[in-house]
Amino acid sequence: MRRHPTTIVGKAPVKRPPAAPEESSLRRRATRQWFPYACARRAPREVAHAQGEHQHRNHLSLRKALFTRKRVITASAIALAVSAGLIVPAVVQSNNLQAQSVAETTNLSESTGLHKEQLAVYPRIAKARVDNVAQATLVHAHAVIDQSKSKTDVTKLSNAVAYLSNYNVLSAKLVVHMTETTNDAIASTAAAAAEADRIAAEQAAAAAAQAAAQLAAANTPDGARATARTLAASMYGWGDAQYQCLDSLWSKESGWRYDAFNGSSGAAGIPQALPGSKMASAGGDWQNNAATQIKWGLGYIAGSYGTPCAAWSHSQSSNWY
Repeated sequence: MRRHPTTIVGKAPVKRPPAAPEESSLRRRATRQWFPYACARRAPREVAHAQGEHQHRNHLSLRKALFTRKRVITASAIALAVSAGLIVPAVVQSNNLQAQSVAETTNLSESTGLHKEQLAVYPRIAKARVDNVAQATLVHAHAVIDQSKSKTDVTKLSNAVAYLSNYNVLSAKLVVHMTETTNDAIASTAAAAAEADRIAAEQAAAAAAQAAAQLAAANTPDGARATARTLAASMYGWGDAQYQCLDSLWSKESGWRYDAFNGSSGAAGIPQALPGSKMASAGGDWQNNAATQIKWGLGYIAGSYGTPCAAWSHSQSSNWY
């Protein structure tokens, strides 16, 4: 005789979702096999409770069976689609995107020196690094400005420095861009300053060469005579007559040679100063510059004799002046 579940008074019956045809068939089969033995010697309350648990377990078993069947059907459908070539492009595209993502992550890790686990904080690390580079660039730029401002135009570099000085409020990308711009301005400014130095060095070398050539020409006897004629007229107002006396005097004393030296008396130079170091009052280059010696000699004649002709007259009478 089949027993029916007894409803407990005061307790709402357990509501179950409506079963599918297959579920109902499986549930009836399981109930016929298990329920008579489980409920043979139980009280009505226990029988109702056991029946509820039994139905719940059957429901879970049925849901599991249906889910497994759906998975099998889905797997079969995917296998058929793959064999038919319907989803291969999507799979390939997915694999390519995954490979590209892995490659980008690897490249970023290698370029930054960070582990893959550290890439989550990479933006902050990257900003700190580009800020440090910007600081070093600013130091270099200020040094170039100080060295170049007297040689070339530094407006472009100064403007780049003014913009890059706000690196702490700029994005990392903009800081990198402005650092590159500033470095370009540093290079161009330094190149312009170097060119200015080269030109200045060439001009200085040319001036030195010209001075050396003029000195060499002035140190010859003819050059010394020309210098003496010019200085005598410009410094003391002596004309050709006085110059003729001067020419005769110093031709006798030294032959107008700036390196003339009297071994017996120690007199030196074109005017035969005794000692030769007296001529240092006219210039430190008295030993190798005829013009310096001439300036001293003209001053000596003016102070001691008044004119070259008076000095020449004394030299003729006493053999010295």
